[in-house]
Amino acid sequence: MAAERLLVIVEDDAQFARTLRRSFERRGYEALHAASLEELQELLKTRSPDYAVVDLKLAGASGLACVQALHAHDPETVIVVLTGFASIATAVEAIKLGARHYLAKPSNTDDIEAAFGRAEGDVTAPLTERPTSIKTLEWERIHETLIETDFNISETARRLGMHRRTLARKLEKRPVK
Repeated sequence: MAAERLLVIVEDDAQFARTLRRSFERRGYEALHAASLEELQELLKTRSPDYAVVDLKLAGASGLACVQALHAHDPETVIVVLTGFASIATAVEAIKLGARHYLAKPSNTDDIEAAFGRAEGDVTAPLTERPTSIKTLEWERIHETLIETDFNISETARRLGMHRRTLARKLEKRPVK
């Protein structure tokens, strides 16, 4: 297998990682899997991937730490961050740490491979006419705080200045995966 097609998938959901890995292997990539920052660091001792797909929320750590480790190992690695917790703050941080693109889940292999190929920004990207709604801003802030507190509902509610049951009701309406 050609070295320029070596891909590492950093994902703690084994089933999703397996599906993604098979899909990329069918496209001619040599795909490796790491479920955590520690596994990624071990892998980087012997391999140097040219492509990486990193889940933002891993069981033991933020995927941003993985982006940082990959970029420090080889700044030429093309890194795409996948997340179900998209926010402007994490997108900016991912790019600052060395990611090329930031995709919201669900994204498929076509989306990811297209992101690998895009080295430049797109000046024709449509600008939204509508400002972000208060509900969207609230939801992004809830997600950020949940991540900061390692998904501790009581601590998140305290930091947001709301009752725990109010937060629980909001989360029931839009479950966090």
